[in-house]
Amino acid sequence: MKVGVVGNPRYRDLKSVLEYVGREAPARGITLYGEERLAPFWSGELASFTAVELDALLTFGGDGTLLRGARLLGGHETPILGVNFGRLGFLTTITREGLGQALDCLVSGRYVLERRQVLQAAIKDGAGVQRSVQMAVNDVAVHKGGVARVVRVNVYINGENVGPYSADGIIVATPTGSTAYSLSAGGPIVVPGVEAMVVTPIAAHTLAVRPLVVPATYRIVIEPMPGWADDLLVSFDGQTGTMLAPGESVDVRRADHRVCLVRLGGDGFFSRMRQKLHWGDLPDREAVR
Repeated sequence: MKVGVVGNPRYRDLKSVLEYVGREAPARGITLYGEERLAPFWSGELASFTAVELDALLTFGGDGTLLRGARLLGGHETPILGVNFGRLGFLTTITREGLGQALDCLVSGRYVLERRQVLQAAIKDGAGVQRSVQMAVNDVAVHKGGVARVVRVNVYINGENVGPYSADGIIVATPTGSTAYSLSAGGPIVVPGVEAMVVTPIAAHTLAVRPLVVPATYRIVIEPMPGWADDLLVSFDGQTGTMLAPGESVDVRRADHRVCLVRLGGDGFFSRMRQKLHWGDLPDREAVR
């Protein structure tokens, strides 16, 4: 079994955990491949997973590391098992303590796959010529690249002009991303499996402008209004980005591929919401008599 490894070097326990995986993998018939940045954390040599057809990918870090791992797969629907080193870990599956059992489940196929929707965002000029295409699992956001200032854009959904938005930015999120940046900006939570996209303004300057939920088959175009295109940045999952030049627009649609997340055990989406987001009532609150 060919398994790739992606990790965040900022976590101090990463080296010891990778050494553990390196010891445990051969007995389970696992051949490990890693990203180049992890070379200093291994006692021996680790082949790169570039141009290797992986059976699974292990990510060691938080949700951001998992998102980066998904991007490194380049559109391949490889199962991703996220090991949480961070605090929230909403997308990751296990902690370090359960790693041995997780490797056994991975080899034997005793897991559930969640196939999550992905966004494809194209940067186009006024003539429709495409200069860049990026993928995002969580969201695509348009905002100022420097000092936080208002942006003014027209948003087109399936060719219809929704109207001008005056806000600190615009987020287009997947159901997976609805619990990330979009949620902090006031967007709704969309259960994974719902085929939809969420358009959420960041600090809208008009109360009437609210988040929208649209079918995943729709196409969303964000076009800066004339005179408001300076210093605009388009970011993808909050990790990579590109400046938007005057006359350019962002064309967002559902990608053809999915990201496949490995799930172990019986924890469902709402269980994770209660545990990670502290959803629900206050259980320790006593009734007033």
